[in-house]
Amino acid sequence: MDSDTVMSRADELAQFSSTPGALTRTYLSNEHKLAHKTLANWMKEAGLTVWQDSAGNQWGRKVSATPSKPTLIIGSHSDTVVNAGKYDGNLGILLGISALQRLQEVELPFHVDVVAFADEEGTRFDTTLIGSSATAGRFNADWLSITDKQGISMAEAMQSFGLDAERAGLDARQPQDVMAYLEVHIEQGPVLEANNKAVGVVTGIAGAKRYQFRVKGIAGHAGTVPLDMRADAMCGMAHMAVAIEDYAKQNQLVATVGKCELPSGSVNVIPGEVLFTLDIRSQDQEKLEASCEELFVLLNKIAKKRGLRFESHLFYEAEAVPCSESLQELWGTSVELTTKQAPMFLPSGAGHDALAMAHLTDVGMLFVRCEKGISHNPREAVIHEDVAVALDCLTKMITLMAEPNHAII
Repeated sequence: MDSDTVMSRADELAQFSSTPGALTRTYLSNEHKLAHKTLANWMKEAGLTVWQDSAGNQWGRKVSATPSKPTLIIGSHSDTVVNAGKYDGNLGILLGISALQRLQEVELPFHVDVVAFADEEGTRFDTTLIGSSATAGRFNADWLSITDKQGISMAEAMQSFGLDAERAGLDARQPQDVMAYLEVHIEQGPVLEANNKAVGVVTGIAGAKRYQFRVKGIAGHAGTVPLDMRADAMCGMAHMAVAIEDYAKQNQLVATVGKCELPSGSVNVIPGEVLFTLDIRSQDQEKLEASCEELFVLLNKIAKKRGLRFESHLFYEAEAVPCSESLQELWGTSVELTTKQAPMFLPSGAGHDALAMAHLTDVGMLFVRCEKGISHNPREAVIHEDVAVALDCLTKMITLMAEPNHAII
């Protein structure tokens, strides 16, 4: 198995899409089912035993002759954002399958599972990490009642997919049965490219919080209310967005106002209400918590000064996760043996399935360079030679973990 196979399979997987001429594959959709059927066939070709779990994750196992040892899990996600690129998530699954096919005749002292997690992006139900959370024992039964834009609940979608919603998450793995979790993923950033590195070892994943904000003012006639007598919710929101950006720059955070909605906006009406979101992240969890508190003070001051009411709702949070130091070290050894260069270590600002899996076991990640750091975009691209390096690194990583002097069990 070589990088040609990985690249051609990525092209093939991209055909399973709900949007003609683009790639959109959401959780529990028909396209998702077809993609997993194809992945299962490739897993079988690699000599793996395959199954689907209660949340719709697709698994393949290289069975060991010594099954008493914990299992090494390798994975990433098969779902996409709307109008996605071909490699986010999918590349890590395909590399895992190809690495195990390379090692098909090699006896390992532990089972190795490769998994295509069914939902990491949260595109359909606005709830991220569904697949990996189910595996890690953190599936939330309240998710089953969440509906998509067509009014279909997650429970109903599971039933249509062939799953039993009442059993979702009941087949979670136990910590004592898992050796470690490895994930290979495109960087989704420009750091590796700027340093001319094919791959890099991930040190940790940033913590994140997501808020829905509501700014309430007073709607009024656009032609009759003087500017200095208005309670304009849109102008207040704009002031807040700039304040968020300034704060993030001053405090070495990343913060994004990603959505803005005027529920009853009109060209000749002063906006009386605006909804907007905030996504804020940091590698330092304490700093993230303190920054959110400071930002709330700042945003409330802006609201008070403008005669507005400010409300907030936290709808998502994930704590910062450090990658296992021993796995970082072993990834570094693998990279150095493969590339004959000193490994580069870098953090991840994006979230990954490793966030959920860290509740179950030690996690270790490898990033692959992507062109200009572009991701969540059809222009997402990787270099063929970098994929070959990543495949060699992952294969070497598995064999290193099997050596007695490197065993992480």
